[in-house]
Amino acid sequence: MKQQKIHSVAGKVGKNTSLICTRPFRSPHHTISDVALVGGGGHPQPGEISLAHNGVLFLDELPEFKRTVLEVMRQPLEERKVTISRAKSSVEFPASFMLVSSMNPCPCGFHNHPEKECVCGPGVVLKYLNKISGPLLDRIDIHVEVTPVPFSELSKERISEKSEDVRARVVRARKIQELRFAESENIYCNSQMTAKQLRTICKISPECNQLLKTAVERIGLSARAYDRILKVARTIADLAGSNDIQAEHLAEAIQYRNLDREGWAG
Repeated sequence: MKQQKIHSVAGKVGKNTSLICTRPFRSPHHTISDVALVGGGGHPQPGEISLAHNGVLFLDELPEFKRTVLEVMRQPLEERKVTISRAKSSVEFPASFMLVSSMNPCPCGFHNHPEKECVCGPGVVLKYLNKISGPLLDRIDIHVEVTPVPFSELSKERISEKSEDVRARVVRARKIQELRFAESENIYCNSQMTAKQLRTICKISPECNQLLKTAVERIGLSARAYDRILKVARTIADLAGSNDIQAEHLAEAIQYRNLDREGWAG
């Protein structure tokens, strides 16, 4: 019902439109303003992050967005809500969304390409990537660098896991988390757990602790990234049906912090 209320306030519900029964998927263009993304105006209206509440906000070509637009997402990503204050009133909109984004490694798109040469000048790649601030990257749970796939691999037929099998595994993991947070208000999955819950639910063995300590020291992870790794590891363990976080779960979660590596772009 919250999606229905938000879309109604924003004037996105037509006269002949029935109740919204699917999770929202919002994909704004990179020319969007910070007000349109977060919300606001003379008469405060919800922005794209609130229209994506309980759904997905997809930002394609992330570095092409204005830095001010990206930075205003930092607080909503943490608090899952956005407060718009005006002289006479203050309005609070829910903003519990899943942020999914994509980006090229450089303006020409061929940096680190196995076959094509990057034509970007010295310092251009670093300047391009620095458009995404460290604090914003810290708030993204999973970073995955996707390398180009050669034609021989694209045309090859291979057996892969069926989508229905993946879905069944995800549903089982979500049920585990639903039971885990049954007594917690407004917390339904591992990504939403508090720092106090993290210390209780994501306990790790001395072996795993040493592994994580080594990763933190070598990669230079922040405290926020440390928490993110534990939450992802707990989710990987849930997907595997494991009661405890094992070393392999933690190692996989660490591998999903690609952009934390110093000099990851060369």
